[in-house]
Formats: sequence, structure tokens, C-alpha cells
Amino acid sequence: MDLSTTYMGLKLKNPLVPSASPLTADADSIARLGDQGAAAIVLHSVFEEQIRHDEAELDHFAKQGTESFAESLTYFPQAQEYRHGPDEYLELIRKAKQAVDVPVIASLNGVTAGGWTEYAKKMQQAGADGIELNVYYIATDAKQTGVQVETLYVDILKAVKAAVKIPVALKLGPYFSSLAATAKRLDEAGANALVLFNRFYQPDINLDSLEVVPDLVLSTPFEMRLPLRWIAILHGHVKASLAATTGVSSGRDVVKLLMAGADVTQMCSVLLRKGIRELATIRHDLETWMEEHEYTSVEQMKGSMSQRSCPDPAAFERANYMKTLNSYV
Repeated sequence: MDLSTTYMGLKLKNPLVPSASPLTADADSIARLGDQGAAAIVLHSVFEEQIRHDEAELDHFAKQGTESFAESLTYFPQAQEYRHGPDEYLELIRKAKQAVDVPVIASLNGVTAGGWTEYAKKMQQAGADGIELNVYYIATDAKQTGVQVETLYVDILKAVKAAVKIPVALKLGPYFSSLAATAKRLDEAGANALVLFNRFYQPDINLDSLEVVPDLVLSTPFEMRLPLRWIAILHGHVKASLAATTGVSSGRDVVKLLMAGADVTQMCSVLLRKGIRELATIRHDLETWMEEHEYTSVEQMKGSMSQRSCPDPAAFERANYMKTLNSYV
């Protein structure tokens, strides 16, 4: 049985890729992920803010002028909260390359084009096989148009692509007025892969302290429906590889996403909940399903239930919405 796939130009032994998380932040856990069958590793993200300032500078500027407004300190990331500084991150890339014999993909998190390019070169020099750009951007300016937001993503991609020779993936959120058109623009700008979707964490309000606080909730299998729909729609319409992320929790989930058109499935929450060994279980379940249904390769499955290939293409659009509402009793 052939589980191999190609992602952003890299030949992978299977479609199971641990995504950026605390599990990919140190060489020991990265080695364990490799032992459990990971086909590639996406390292945890280094932030643009880290690249722009060393820890002392970041701590200084975050606190400067806030003495009389103590609550405002909670809006800034404290220097000690960062797992690795820029130099340590480059060393992590080197250690990860020694720990596993699969591609290591570095992750950059930021919102401007100029803040990333030089560091992207250093990632390449450190041995990264690819770079995933995590554009964690919330458009809050009422004067900023949708086209301007899309252009921000394109400009970041072009700047990094011009700086490195290794493949570049773009991780984006679902909140675009025309996601298909945005994906097409990024594809034409040279994205080697699109990662669907970035999961924007929603803040909460602490009613005792009257502070806005972070609230991390792990993804659930139901959330997989969103990337499944859009991967099925985009498959065959963009040259870039497609990676599914958010809610991938089982071998059956992997099968569904491959059939929708994904080249790889990235996972995080399920490994945090159940442990790194769950990765081997998911691979086993994938193989078992394929054997039971007489599939001999991942390539044979890939895209077989995409919008352009499935018997009912309208199921991914408005017709499915009407059918679902009318089916509820």
C-alpha cells in the first residue's frame, strides 16, 4: 500500500503532518513524532515581534508608558512568554533536522512584509526544508478594504518567496469575502501550498478582574467541516498543494480530507489530548480503511470527492444549505 504524497514539492511518506504546536517546540518531542510516523514536521511559530526586537527591547517597549494603566499590560506578549527567541529558533531547526529524517518546515507568524524576509533566509540557511507563513491578521480598521487585506497576504508571500529558494506555504483564515479568488491570487503569486485554515483564537472577559484574557480551546472534529468544504472547492483550480488543518482527529477524518483533495492533513489538538502515540493509531486506521475499501494508494483517493469529481457538486454550495435545513425534524 502506497501512502506517499507530494506536498509543496516535497515527497512525503504519508499525509500525516504534526502542525505548529508545543509538541514541535523541542527536539525530543520532534524525535518522538518522527518515531510515530510523522511525514513532516511543522515547527512551532516564531513571531515577527521576536524578530524585530530582542527580549529586553520587547519587554521595555511593552511596558513603557503603561504604569498608570496596569490593565493594558495584558495586551502585550511578555518577553518570557516566548518559547524561543530568534537565535534559539534557528538552533531548533538544526536540532530538528538531526532528530528526524523527514522534512522540517519552519513557521513564521506576523503581519508585515518587511519583518520576515531576512529571517526567512536564516531559516533556509539553518536547514529548513520549507517555510509556512502564518499570517495571523485581524482586520479591525474600518477604512481598510477587503482588497487591501488580500494584497497584504500577497505582498508578504511575494517578499518571502523572493528571499528564499525553499518552498513556501501560506496558512490563511477563512474570513475573506471571496476565498476562492484570494486563493487564486496567492496561487498565482507563487504559493507552493495553502494551509486551510488558520484558527483565530477568541478572547474572553474575566468578570472578576475586568480584563480581556486569552482563552485557548482545542479544536473539535466538527471544525474539520470548514477546511473540508473549501479544499473540495479549490482542488483542481489551484496549482498549490492543499493542506487541511483544524479538527483532524482520526484516520477517517484523514480519508475524508484526502478525498476532498488535500495533499496532507495537519494535526495538533488530537495529539495534545491523546498524546504523540495517537499519530501511529491514525496512520493504522488510515491503512485499515484503505485496505477494507480496496484503495492501493493515497493518490488514488486524492480529490475523488472534490467538487469537480463528486456526483453532486452542488452539495458544497447553496443546495446543501437548503437540503440541510429541510432535513431537520
